[in-house]
Amino acid sequence: MATKKAISAGTGRRKTATARVNLVEGKGVWTVNGVAIEEYIPSEALRDYLKQPVAISGYDMEKVDVVVFAKGGGISGQAGAIRHGLARALVAADESTRAALKKAGCMTRDSRMKERKKPGQPGARKRFQFSKR
Repeated sequence: MATKKAISAGTGRRKTATARVNLVEGKGVWTVNGVAIEEYIPSEALRDYLKQPVAISGYDMEKVDVVVFAKGGGISGQAGAIRHGLARALVAADESTRAALKKAGCMTRDSRMKERKKPGQPGARKRFQFSKR
């Protein structure tokens, strides 16, 4: 069996999740960690969110398969990481899509992270109950 030719790749990050997105020759099949995307990400809203770069760039996805390796974080963080990695992979495949993807915010890493817990307190922002007497 002949191996599929890689077209481009991109790495995306969101919260503590990381996703390596590879575009390879194929028929438009999306897989995440060896599983169909519909099974891995059951939420249709998240699937639409991570496919935004494709809609913005207008890239013909019928000729390529999207193979994703995601780890860390939860489903929402991984969806954001896949979106970021997909945008980077599309730019690597076709440089002319960069301006549109950058304007839409797909090329920017979402830097929001969970705030750390402070010492002597029950949480990041929560304080122990104040007692006047």
